[in-house]
Amino acid sequence: MSTEKIQELDVTLLVTLQILLREKNVTHTAKALSLSQSALSGRLSRLREIFNNPLLVASTSGRGMVATDLALQLEPEINGIINQLQHLLSPRSTFIPAQADRTFVIAMPENPATMLLPDLIPIIRGIAPGIKIACVLPDREKIYENLEQGQIDLLIDSESNASADWKTRPLLDEHFATAQRIGHPRGAHPFDLEEYCAMDHLLISASGGGFSGLVDNKLAELGRSRLVSVSVQSYALAPLILKQSDCICTLPRRLLAQFGNGLDVFAPPLELPPFKVSMYWHQRSQDDTGHRWLREQIIRAAHDRQALQ
Repeated sequence: MSTEKIQELDVTLLVTLQILLREKNVTHTAKALSLSQSALSGRLSRLREIFNNPLLVASTSGRGMVATDLALQLEPEINGIINQLQHLLSPRSTFIPAQADRTFVIAMPENPATMLLPDLIPIIRGIAPGIKIACVLPDREKIYENLEQGQIDLLIDSESNASADWKTRPLLDEHFATAQRIGHPRGAHPFDLEEYCAMDHLLISASGGGFSGLVDNKLAELGRSRLVSVSVQSYALAPLILKQSDCICTLPRRLLAQFGNGLDVFAPPLELPPFKVSMYWHQRSQDDTGHRWLREQIIRAAHDRQALQ
């Protein structure tokens, strides 16, 4: 069949032919379709043109119609097409967490991952043991494309890295704190700015190898500087180094709370701006029941973590 004929064969004609082949009676078919007999005759004429075949002919008994050989060959195929269309238009199955077998991919830097995953994973495992979570680092150049094409389900990041086109939900309002090991020789009193600047500092450089960051920019505004003697790329290394050295480190408070054992935590002696961590997703996933469930669990984990602070 040519492309032109395919364009002529709409769903209405297919349904008409299906019922005609089932009823083999013009009057009964017209009633089933709520059509006049003249309107039905018009549809049958179009079908005969498209297939270049009479499809149904008058019965010699004078009662009803008889399908042609071609029509009998077409009947199971037409029934199959109509069934597929009905399935296509049927409501999608409800997401049942306890029975679900699905993998979700969440892109987030190490900082929010460290703050959220320890609370999120037990929640998900307890409700939906068949669900798999893949946590990956976001590719800044491809993240929009990744979300749009469904390669990434969610992005969790600071607001500074967001697109105005994404759907969003705030998760955490985060503040900075400064940590040292318990038993540090300086004692356990709060920092003043002079002492803070004189200490050895550990800095997490996400890009690797950096010795300056937000804290250094704020100190420079005050005409001060600090000594960053150690730079590491992983947040997970920070508490291990702090517990075995006299370095101090300024990090998000929730992140440090994950490693509270063995660390003293203080407010920094300078004003550092708070930052927000939010969840982002593409409009394509807005109404997906499984995706909505995942977002709800992440919000729950963020709230549980916030309640502990």
